Amino acid sequence: MDRINRNIIVVDLKSFFASCECIERGLDPFTTPLVVAGSNKGAITLAVTPYLKNQGIKGRTRLYEIPKDIKYIKVPPRMNLYIKKSKEVIDVYLDYVAPEDLHIYSIDECFLDLTNYLKMYQKTDYEIAEDILKEIEARTGLTATCGIGPNMLIAKVAMDTEAKKHKNGICKWTYDDIESKFFPITPLSKFWGIGPRMEAKLNRLGINTIGDLAIYDPYKLKQLYGVIGYELWEHANGIDNSIIATFNHQAKDKSFSHSQVLFKDYNGDNVKIIIKEMIEVLTARLRNSKYVGSVIGFGLTYSKNTLGGFYHSVKLDNPTDKDNTIYTECLLIMDRYYCDEPIRKVSLSIGGLTEKTSEQLNLFENFSETKKEDDLNETIDSIKKRFGKNSILKGTSLYADSTAKERNEKIGGHHE
Repeated sequence: MDRINRNIIVVDLKSFFASCECIERGLDPFTTPLVVAGSNKGAITLAVTPYLKNQGIKGRTRLYEIPKDIKYIKVPPRMNLYIKKSKEVIDVYLDYVAPEDLHIYSIDECFLDLTNYLKMYQKTDYEIAEDILKEIEARTGLTATCGIGPNMLIAKVAMDTEAKKHKNGICKWTYDDIESKFFPITPLSKFWGIGPRMEAKLNRLGINTIGDLAIYDPYKLKQLYGVIGYELWEHANGIDNSIIATFNHQAKDKSFSHSQVLFKDYNGDNVKIIIKEMIEVLTARLRNSKYVGSVIGFGLTYSKNTLGGFYHSVKLDNPTDKDNTIYTECLLIMDRYYCDEPIRKVSLSIGGLTEKTSEQLNLFENFSETKKEDDLNETIDSIKKRFGKNSILKGTSLYADSTAKERNEKIGGHHE
């Protein structure tokens, strides 16, 4: 397979929340024992300073797990402050690249494509990365680590794996480093994009290192896990042909989306009811508009006591409006990225929309069964249009964890 060869950097702000709090107080994060956490004793720290990390305290730990002999300052989270500081850092990036060459991955992490800027600055990607990190510290007081690679994946893994070991926080890998630096990585969940659930599934196949994954049959992985399975194999071999400018453009294309803030913390089991119900809402919209979609986006946001989460998308081989197909892809994304944290928000989108003019089947589908499913969905849609959304419900919608019945009685999130 052809591999792109661009100049990608990814920058991660060190201990971002804790560093912001220190800077606002005129303190040095490298000498101050500060944690950002909620008020209850069992709260999970949202961030700890580099000083505490050097004492062996992990970034996300229960307050009561911090050794009694370690004295620290505890401060509550201030999201407005963190958003303000994040914007200041983004302004630095935009002094170096155009908006289309910047991908904001999270509040404290961004990818930049420097490919078209090397000649303009008459510098290497490494030299520009050094300039950017120095500028961030000069203008905001924040420090950062940076990975550099020929694609987004290699840059990210280089940063996560090695950058913090370098004095200036910068690490550059190329395709020549795949075998020596990717393949030994274990456990699998240390690799970007593999969560504990997917790790367990791969372990059951005898895959315990990234090298094991790289030499596994990619078509077997695709048969087991769909497009995500093949993507896992590609990533294990350092293949990622995402172009940031194209990625940003595609994100703006027309799509149907739906998100739901949950009334309580959910887990990896009962949240599946919510996912199914949200998919039913979106597929009904697809059918009503005579569209099918080929890009499934799915994400979970963790509760306020843990923060964080993920949102990722996959491109299907064949566009669809089928509940089960979309549900399967969402669960595969969840298996890959979910870290068993309490969940407070579910986000879902279906993009890559095209008009439904015919039925595209694959080798594993039966036409008569597919036609039967289409007819059933059409009947259900017709009944709901005529008698109301709650006129026909699935049995799972009567479970205590379901929110479908209540949401169906609302308009724009409010009761009718």
